[in-house]
Amino acid sequence: MSIWISIIIAGIINYLSRLGSVLLIKPERLNENTKKILSYVPSAVFPAIIFPAVFLNESNVIVQINDPKIIGFIVSIIIGYLSKSIITTIISGLLSYWLVIFLF
Repeated sequence: MSIWISIIIAGIINYLSRLGSVLLIKPERLNENTKKILSYVPSAVFPAIIFPAVFLNESNVIVQINDPKIIGFIVSIIIGYLSKSIITTIISGLLSYWLVIFLF
């Protein structure tokens, strides 16, 4: 039971720290340079989350090119470039990943 208490306390602390930054920082008080720099944060964080999940396996070894994750990633990159649609990109990447897993 103590593990659940630890998880709940960590969640509350995490939530409050993020809520504090949302409530305390007023966007209209930031200068234009700060706003411009902060606009790049999602683009920098997204690859840091996605690339390890795609290119590393469970034992943190780089996967081979014929891994289903790589194939789904390549398909989603191509579809995303051509369609410019996030939903189409996500669905095509997931479908190609599942097709490779279940058919081969």
